[in-house]
Amino acid sequence: MTGIVVVGDAGLDVVARHDEALPHGGDARAEIRFTGGGAGANTALWLRSLGVDTTLVARIGDDSGGRLIRAELEAAGVRCAFAVDPVAPTCCVVVLVDGTGQRSMLADRGANKRFQPVDVTPGALAGAGHLHLSGYVLLDPSSRPAGLAALAAAKAAGLSTSVDPQAAAHIHDAAAFLRDVAGTDLLMPNTEELVALTGSADPASAEELLGPVGAVVVTAGLDGASWVDAQGVTTVPAVEADCVDSTGAGDAFDAGVLTAWLAGKSTVEVLRAGTRLGARAVGRVGPQP
Repeated sequence: MTGIVVVGDAGLDVVARHDEALPHGGDARAEIRFTGGGAGANTALWLRSLGVDTTLVARIGDDSGGRLIRAELEAAGVRCAFAVDPVAPTCCVVVLVDGTGQRSMLADRGANKRFQPVDVTPGALAGAGHLHLSGYVLLDPSSRPAGLAALAAAKAAGLSTSVDPQAAAHIHDAAAFLRDVAGTDLLMPNTEELVALTGSADPASAEELLGPVGAVVVTAGLDGASWVDAQGVTTVPAVEADCVDSTGAGDAFDAGVLTAWLAGKSTVEVLRAGTRLGARAVGRVGPQP
């Protein structure tokens, strides 16, 4: 398999696991951990855990957090094609995880908000066969031009491409988002993002997205995952797992799907690779392997 370039956020996560309801204006006990985070970094590390030659393109701050993130990624074997922002801090996300393992996030994209087209260098794409873009880049007006530049550069270089929309709450104009990702080989929404794009949670509704994109893979948590292309809809069940922390499950799913798809596996095998890795992700604290 040729290498994969991931374009997306890299940052620090503060994960607070709490079993009791959060009282407004009061106190609650929690287990708190600091981990690496950012959707781009998460997917890059899960790809690397599968043995894929992986490059991460992102923007970090000129601070201790940015240096720590780079060191951890490079120690895991991820090539870091980072721009260093002289002003903005490194991305930081507070992740609140309840007793069922479901997460809510308070995100400060920091330097990633200032991600620029010039940050996507030809050298970052050298030797790669595929580019995967985190939708957070496209859904923030300040970094959107860089996301578009990354997709354009990949297409010009002959790379296949994929996009994970990442955040249904930030898809305010579905038509505009679909124009941005037109020509993408694989769109990778979860159910909430599919609803934002089509108005329906039915995986079959993704058929209306075909044409602008080559295929759609939909992850639906406990309801498994579906692949939608011109041949129809293929669905596999979820892999059973104890959900400790759902943070980053979709990023891990993306890595499993991309690795199997680019290796030429069957549609069912591709979906199973994604659901297996997603199940591994929810069984641990933090979004990374």
